Amino acid sequence: MPQFIRANGLDFAYDEAGSGADVALCLHGFPESRFSWRHQLPVLAEAGWHAIAPDLRGYGETTRPPDRAAYKLAHLVDDVAALFDAFGARRRLLVAHDWGAIVAWNVAIRRVRPLDGLVIMNVPHPGVAAAVIPRSPRQWLRSWYILFFQLPWLPEAMLGASGARAIGDAFRNMAIDKAAFPDDVLAHYRANAKRPGALTAMLNYYRANLRDIAHAIDAPKIETPTLMIWGEEDTALGLELTEGYDPYVADFTLTRLPKVSHWVQQEAPQTVNARMVAWMGARGLNEVRPEALPLEPAGA
Repeated sequence: MPQFIRANGLDFAYDEAGSGADVALCLHGFPESRFSWRHQLPVLAEAGWHAIAPDLRGYGETTRPPDRAAYKLAHLVDDVAALFDAFGARRRLLVAHDWGAIVAWNVAIRRVRPLDGLVIMNVPHPGVAAAVIPRSPRQWLRSWYILFFQLPWLPEAMLGASGARAIGDAFRNMAIDKAAFPDDVLAHYRANAKRPGALTAMLNYYRANLRDIAHAIDAPKIETPTLMIWGEEDTALGLELTEGYDPYVADFTLTRLPKVSHWVQQEAPQTVNARMVAWMGARGLNEVRPEALPLEPAGA
């Protein structure tokens, strides 16, 4: 059962591991939930963090504002700041995937709260996206779904048909290791999508922020140490989006995982955890020895 906390006028459902004022917020993407961080929370707690995975606004059991404008990026960024404050954060680590990573990049860019570390999974810095996507017809083809999601009612009808079967299929069909997404895991995500108003809320992230997803920005360089973990078999985002970070991030580390899909932290959790803990140790951000963590063989 989740716990709940009030932040930025909403009630956020969350799972946690550990305790204290060193807060690691784990931000999920589309069409995920707090459940997507089940493999990372214990590891972050062992590393000395109060690890917290909330359902983002509109998802799962968190408050679901009805208006599209409520999902503008500025509100999502404010949610993160308010969550850090609500948990009394003294040190702050952001770990984020997909839409959560879009939000996390903007938290770091806008400096709404000081960050001690930033871990990004399979989403580019918006400056890199703005530089690459307009010149990449292949990436436009990969991103066709973003334009489809702008249509009224039809995306909800298709994604919600047959008990939200398409939501479950999105995980298993994209994954390289299908075993990482057994039926009970897919059932969880399908059940979340079937909640009243959930699909519209989830799609409103795309509808409210179409111009902001890859918008060129005059952003200050991020000084927060940043680790990017990228599953190389991402069918939605190409590897060219992992290049060209020098103008945007002062301390940038990239680790690419072959034979791993977009769902990187769920598909290769042991490797992700080991790489994350090793990086954190090098930056003075953990209390656990990296060698204590198992590592999947390359391509597992």
